[in-house]
Amino acid sequence: MSMSNPVDRLQIFINSSTPLVIMETVEEEHALFLIRTAAYNLSLPIFEWSIADGLIRNDARLRPSGVNIIPNPHAMQQLTEYLAPAEQLSGLAVPGSIGGTQDAAGVLAHLLTMTLEAVFVLKDFHRHMEDAVVVRRLREVAQTFSRDRRTIIITAPAVTIPAELRCSVEYLDIPLPDRTRLIQIVEETFTRLSKKMSLKRKTDAPDLEEMARNMSGLTELEAARAVAQAIVARYALVPEVAMDVLAAKKEALRHSNMLDFIDVSENMASIGGLDNLKKWLSKRRNTWDETAKAAGLEPPRGVIILGVQGCGKSMSARAIAGEWKLPLVKFDVSAIFDKFIGESEKRMDRVFKVAEQLAPCVLWIDELEKVFAGSGPDSASVDAGLSSRLLGSFLGWMQDRKAPVFVAATCNNVSALPPELIRKGRFDELFFVDLPTAVERQAIFSVQLAKRKLKPTEFNLDQLVGSSDGFSGAEIEAAIKSAQYSAYSDKRFLDTDAILAELKATVPLSTTRAEEIEELREWAAKRAVPASLPQSAMAASK
Repeated sequence: MSMSNPVDRLQIFINSSTPLVIMETVEEEHALFLIRTAAYNLSLPIFEWSIADGLIRNDARLRPSGVNIIPNPHAMQQLTEYLAPAEQLSGLAVPGSIGGTQDAAGVLAHLLTMTLEAVFVLKDFHRHMEDAVVVRRLREVAQTFSRDRRTIIITAPAVTIPAELRCSVEYLDIPLPDRTRLIQIVEETFTRLSKKMSLKRKTDAPDLEEMARNMSGLTELEAARAVAQAIVARYALVPEVAMDVLAAKKEALRHSNMLDFIDVSENMASIGGLDNLKKWLSKRRNTWDETAKAAGLEPPRGVIILGVQGCGKSMSARAIAGEWKLPLVKFDVSAIFDKFIGESEKRMDRVFKVAEQLAPCVLWIDELEKVFAGSGPDSASVDAGLSSRLLGSFLGWMQDRKAPVFVAATCNNVSALPPELIRKGRFDELFFVDLPTAVERQAIFSVQLAKRKLKPTEFNLDQLVGSSDGFSGAEIEAAIKSAQYSAYSDKRFLDTDAILAELKATVPLSTTRAEEIEELREWAAKRAVPASLPQSAMAASK
């Protein structure tokens, strides 16, 4: 048996008298299939409960020895020849429910009277976990069931376990499908749809690989739905389906409220300056390929980019993905926080699992300090230790993960970061982005003007650079934008004077927050690597 296989793991739970198993998933059919497969393998009957139907017994037939049951919902059709009647596989074996079991407390009271070894599935039971009577009954059932092979499995999108039940609970995660399984889903979906409509097919093995790669990170149900919609829309399985399922995946991630798939058009060439960071990234490009692995190289883990606001930290994170031609997913840190104990940690774990399924990819965490700002020694009094638990989960994943997920984290307030997060071994490097030097400001002006289809050579760059001392890249961009509006309003072409006027009217951050910037520089001088080359080295390289 393998502890990574959900059916094997569930059988171990049942055989070891684990009284309560939680399966958090929105894909109930998939969960039920895994449970029924485990029960068939162990020759145990199944009782399934819902508030609509009460407790119903499924008189499960045993599968003949030697028959390999594949634990996924798309294999169910293959099993009908072994499991008769077919209705028993879909949970419709015995109509009618056991009397007095339609409410949550009633079904638990009934389970206390039963002595039969069996598996009991409680569907959407999370809605009843705040009832004191239900929790008490569930605790009594768990104490009784821990003596033999009787296990309650709760299936629900999310379950909050009361403190008195935690010692009786095990969690069973349904793994996301791997590339091989995703290709099977494409084939099975096309075969199923072909029986209902006339479909064309024009794909080869590389096309299927690309489809699977573009669906990585989706659940089986999401993947099947995405590929089905793409095939029906085109009345064919063609190479273009790969882009269709990628668009569907972006929408699925966006609706997860935790990860957002970011379309990237920038690369490092679109950023003026930061040559030291660019050089570091250039050396590590493609180190997740098989050739690099054969040479003994490990994929880079990630970087923290800290520094003055408006100096290109977030743009750098986006540009890393564009430069390396990797998908970029942004971690919405605010979405992981939940009022229930344990829920935030589980949400963070789900983020890690999806990111690994998308690998190789860049995971962008903006304003890292907002996640772990309360993880210091006094955090227990601030947020009941939540930040510390999230930090522990994050550090463990950063240390142990095998999938090539490059974490690009940005930070404004480095003093809020715990020291264990920024020590070597967690991230590969800590880069400090300062206000741009004169050479970098010239590069920024050139990039920003060219981006607006203007010729930098038609502007007095030396004069612009001299008048923008202490300006961040964002402030330079804002000045050019404002100058454009002014020129358009006055019905004239944008020129150097218009930009100089906007620069003169702007009070830069380096003036309004001079003390904070100086404090940040002093901290970074001893603890971080400058993202920019020294000005003398930059001038020499021009």
